[in-house]
Amino acid sequence: MDLEARAHSEHPEALRLWLRLLTCTQLIEKQVRNELRSQFATTLPRFDLMSQLERSPDGLKMNELSRRMMVTGGNVTGITDQLVAEGLVERINVEGDRRAWRVRLTARGRKLFNEMAQQHEDWIVDAFAGLSAKEIAQLHKLLGKVKQHSHSQMAEAE
Repeated sequence: MDLEARAHSEHPEALRLWLRLLTCTQLIEKQVRNELRSQFATTLPRFDLMSQLERSPDGLKMNELSRRMMVTGGNVTGITDQLVAEGLVERINVEGDRRAWRVRLTARGRKLFNEMAQQHEDWIVDAFAGLSAKEIAQLHKLLGKVKQHSHSQMAEAE
């Protein structure tokens, strides 16, 4: 049973829409996880970590990686250790701080990430293949309004 199946016709339409969004997100994420595993023998957290490093060619400190990925330092350390052992990322000393280091993609890691990112893009485009270009643009616009409204509510609450 997916999240959407929990909603009943007497529930507000907004709640049913929310559950449909969550269900779609879970289904697409599951497909991406399966494809990463079958095509690249990797996981979504490893892909996410490499994605963060791809955006920062000079590398990131471990605490920066943790913050950006919204996971604990222990999780980042475990994933980083695996990727270092595979030669996909490297640790670099931080000048002036003997206890810290930065992590960055190696040339091999960058090449592999670029291959995975292209496939990832194709999988996401395929996930929306049931919609026309006009429907995709309309959905994007409507969700943008929801996002803007949520940001406004959060700003008022602060």
